[in-house]
Amino acid sequence: MAYETPLTVAEVVNDISTNRYVLPSIQREYVWDTSQIETLFDSLMQDYPIGAFLFWEISKDKLCNYDFYEFLKNYHEKTATHNQKADLKGSDGVVAVLDGQQRLTSLYVGLKGSYAYKQKYKKKNSDNAYPVRKLYLNIVAPANDESNLYDFDFKVPSEVVNDNTSYWFEVGEILNMKEIGDTMKYINENVTFSETNHYTKEQVNFAINTLSKLFNVIFVSGTISYYKEKSEELDKVLNIFIRVNSGGTVLSYSDLLLSIASAQWETHDAREEITAFVDSVNEIGQGFSVNKDFVLKASLVLSDFPNIAFKVDNFNKPNMMKIEAKWDTIKKAIRQAINLVSSFGYSKYTLPANNAIIPIAYYLMMIGMPDNFIDSDKTADNRAKIKKWLIRSLLQRAFSGQPDNVLRPIREIIKNNGTDEFPIDAIIDRFKGTNKSISFTEDDINEHLLKTRYGNGETLSTMMLLYDSLDYNNEFHIDHMYPKSKFTKEYLLSVGVAEDQIDAYIYAVNDISNLQLLAARPNEEKSNTDFEIWFESHNKSDEAKKQYRETHYLPDMDYTYDNFLAFVEKRQGKLKDKLKELLL
Repeated sequence: MAYETPLTVAEVVNDISTNRYVLPSIQREYVWDTSQIETLFDSLMQDYPIGAFLFWEISKDKLCNYDFYEFLKNYHEKTATHNQKADLKGSDGVVAVLDGQQRLTSLYVGLKGSYAYKQKYKKKNSDNAYPVRKLYLNIVAPANDESNLYDFDFKVPSEVVNDNTSYWFEVGEILNMKEIGDTMKYINENVTFSETNHYTKEQVNFAINTLSKLFNVIFVSGTISYYKEKSEELDKVLNIFIRVNSGGTVLSYSDLLLSIASAQWETHDAREEITAFVDSVNEIGQGFSVNKDFVLKASLVLSDFPNIAFKVDNFNKPNMMKIEAKWDTIKKAIRQAINLVSSFGYSKYTLPANNAIIPIAYYLMMIGMPDNFIDSDKTADNRAKIKKWLIRSLLQRAFSGQPDNVLRPIREIIKNNGTDEFPIDAIIDRFKGTNKSISFTEDDINEHLLKTRYGNGETLSTMMLLYDSLDYNNEFHIDHMYPKSKFTKEYLLSVGVAEDQIDAYIYAVNDISNLQLLAARPNEEKSNTDFEIWFESHNKSDEAKKQYRETHYLPDMDYTYDNFLAFVEKRQGKLKDKLKELLL
């Protein structure tokens, strides 16, 4: 390949508008923020190189072999982050962008599109939380910035204010100018002889130079230097694409695999199906963060392919046809598994390994995915086994490193187990003595579980072991029994704590021995009330006090600040005894 004759920005933006330029499904979605777009335009204005582009020319008769997507033209952080499939009926051929999507999308958004992101302190569901912004350029003064010379900024059009230090020109208006003289006409009408603002001679000259420079950058300069690949062999194009993207933003290999799936599925669009499914299941419960990679990996496992690695060879035509035929079953199993994990109390904030969901989905698929599995009394013991396995696996980080080395053996155990209850004992035995063991020793309890602290990723899982009878369909909080907000030097001194013990108190307040799981409403009512006072007011009778101590593993003592360190030591002993009972 050799460089083609460079194109102007105006030419490319116009071709994007008419879907002459499109995106192959191997392309990841748009990820640039407004500051990156502003810097790109500043680079153009300073004649900095913005890198070469790689285009893939597709003839009319080959269009049906692949799926293509439109450029994202009006980015909206909440409602428009996905590219729409391009309708290419009647097209004489297209140019697919293999390298340069982020830059070209940014040029389009800056010139003809818009960018909407959430304002700080606005609620996500508020109608005005995502104001639509256009790109503007202050044409009368340079940027007050160490890196950028020109002052580009995304603004809400209705909020643009011009004064004696600024005149904000909407960058897209340059496309309405047909020749360089139009820039001078604009300056005369809006800056030189402005009725509302008085600009100095220096500001007028800066505006003349800036707007004429912008005109030349968009219409005259051959800014878009590119190579063109004309081969229509998918394997070659994939290899080129991987090579040119290897040094930039990490490419999700699932996007490459989806490109193959989209071409091979016969009744579904793989990219649209999987993207929509990911968005859907991530709304379950308090929210999850699974992605396309997870769904594709789960599809390989649930389809019983011997090799579940992410390799192009595994996404051949026969395999993709099998996944498509089983797609509804795969979706239902994953959805039910995520619902089950949500009912255990996990979410994207507390589940450190999404791959741990896959064996659960496989098991549910093997037993026919009964609709009442999550809430039936008949399946309570079975759910408890799944939960126990999940917690053990997360605490021992079984899915770190190479998850395939865990997924394959567990799948075989579940398959051989048939439709019996979840085979937790067989799984524990299978991995004993390996680096994926989910067995525990007393050292694991002493040096790992009992040293978890507030804010650690494994704290919730440890506490779920201790509070195994709670109904996690209700919301629970990790609560400091002795309130953390009171553990300041000033307050602790005021309640009689010796100064030489202050540091020990402040450190211990976040220890697991000072944490409990508490339903959301009681926790909100408790707030920062001293524990001694809250315990007495919350438990009126001796029987209630006894029950609370048993549920939360509390020593029978006065919960004063004088007793705090003793409380932590005694409660740690009770937690240790319970964890040994559960795990050894």
